[in-house]
Amino acid sequence: MERTDFGGNLRLSDVGREVVLCGWAANRRNLGSLLFIDLRDKSGYVQLVSDHPEDFPDVRNEYVIQAFGTVRKKDVPNPNLPTGEIEVYLHRLVVVNKAVNPPFIIADKTDALEDTRLQYRYLDLRRPALQKKLRVRAEIVKAWHEYFDANGFLEVETPILNLSSPEGARDYLVPSRLHHGCFYALPQSPQLWKQLLMVGGIERYYQVAKCFRDEDLRADRQPEFTQLDEEVSFMDMDQILALNEGFLAKAFKEVIGVDVQLPLRRMKYWDAMDIYGSDKPDTRYEILLRDLKSIMEKTSFEGFKGDCFVKGIVVPGVAHETSRKVLDELQAEARKFSLKGVMSLKYENGALSGSFLKFMDEATQKELAEFLGLKDDDLLLFASHESRRAIDFGMGALRTLYGKKLGLIKPNTYDLLWVVDFPMFDPVEGEPGRYTAEHHPFTRPRDEDLPLLDTKPEEVLAYAYDIIINGYEAGGGTLRIYDHDIQWKIFNLLGLSDEEVARKFGWFIDAFQYGAPPHGGIAFGLDRLAMIMSGTDNIRDVEAFPKNLQAADPMSHAPSTVDQEQLDAVGVKIVEE
Repeated sequence: MERTDFGGNLRLSDVGREVVLCGWAANRRNLGSLLFIDLRDKSGYVQLVSDHPEDFPDVRNEYVIQAFGTVRKKDVPNPNLPTGEIEVYLHRLVVVNKAVNPPFIIADKTDALEDTRLQYRYLDLRRPALQKKLRVRAEIVKAWHEYFDANGFLEVETPILNLSSPEGARDYLVPSRLHHGCFYALPQSPQLWKQLLMVGGIERYYQVAKCFRDEDLRADRQPEFTQLDEEVSFMDMDQILALNEGFLAKAFKEVIGVDVQLPLRRMKYWDAMDIYGSDKPDTRYEILLRDLKSIMEKTSFEGFKGDCFVKGIVVPGVAHETSRKVLDELQAEARKFSLKGVMSLKYENGALSGSFLKFMDEATQKELAEFLGLKDDDLLLFASHESRRAIDFGMGALRTLYGKKLGLIKPNTYDLLWVVDFPMFDPVEGEPGRYTAEHHPFTRPRDEDLPLLDTKPEEVLAYAYDIIINGYEAGGGTLRIYDHDIQWKIFNLLGLSDEEVARKFGWFIDAFQYGAPPHGGIAFGLDRLAMIMSGTDNIRDVEAFPKNLQAADPMSHAPSTVDQEQLDAVGVKIVEE
């Protein structure tokens, strides 16, 4: 089909040219003596015009059309469009295909509910804003290939049909027809396979890897997602971080024109938790967690005595508008993070006020105000908990809530940093001496912490690192254990018996008897990275055909029932609940 140009690319420099355009009629206005049609294609919009409407076929919204005409300068430019200084004067118009009236307005600003847009995703994809986000995603992948190809990496595909293994979420299972009663698992990540590639001497591997996790969904999570996955031998942590900083700088510059200052900052895990209340801190605003234990234990409030942590945040300029209803909402948010209660004090007219003052004498009030540097109309929120993580996460959630509510985050800014020195283990609450792996059981402990494995496992830190962008974990990785003895010690600390290890990981561990190199890697979440760089907070905006929050596809109606014949073939019986 003849086409000379994409309409959205035409500019003043094209005035006088004869063009043939193809696309969809986004809008049509017949004024009797003048006909205007906005043609939309993948490049954007351009206006078609004629002063002889009677010479052209009837066109309705979303008709597929072919337009022949001459580019000319507009008498009155439209500053809201890249093509706003020109228009195409029509010579001929062909209706290629008709369309019924769409169920919602196909424009960047639409009032359609998300599930309606997902039901008609093929129409939703016509919106330029959505296409722009998918273009950002594609350009990130392009930068990924270019960068790692140039650095001597080999792209290797790893299996989709895997053995089920514990990786922190539920597996999606696939029944086997040839082996009744047995199941494959879809990969939560290529973790084990990429480590085996290192044992196999590949040394530098990368992949755009499809992954699957059967977990509860939210705005930045999908059941199937894509990782930019990487593993490398004979590099230490500093080298791996520097290598990947180079990729991030290239991607940000080439995809969205943002210069990333290297090297990136590094923040220790416990510093991030204690100051920002998150292991993925957004450091673009200055509401910080403050340790109030030494002051609050002087009060008569029993909840602040003994072995506990007391933390608080100061929110500026909101004391006058903080009602009982607002405080109740804060309590509900805090309870999600195991905080039993959040207390508050207001600082107004140079003095503290609030019901908690009955537990504080004047000297303690003065010490608290001076310690925090309180100013008029400040709101102080504080709480206690026996768990350091619980108090940090709980107060961090309130920090995030107010950061968004008060608009403290400057738009179109990017905050990149590494969080490093993660704990190796996460103690099991209420079960002293029991631990789970903070990342996965193949994470390598820091060399200087190896003696603590026998005495204080909870204090062991790992060669683990997350890349944090604007408060999102955009990727993460670790150095891996390659020493057989250390690996078995970690398994024992995690409470895994020899039989469990053999059943879950035997095939994998066996490979490490044959000379495994020091190695480590990282995986970037492509969907999340594209979400951040395209300026949305909804991961479904950067996937062509995503699932909704119920992990369902309103368009294809997946998941669905299957024929009994298919179930019989794989030996599966559906049990009604």
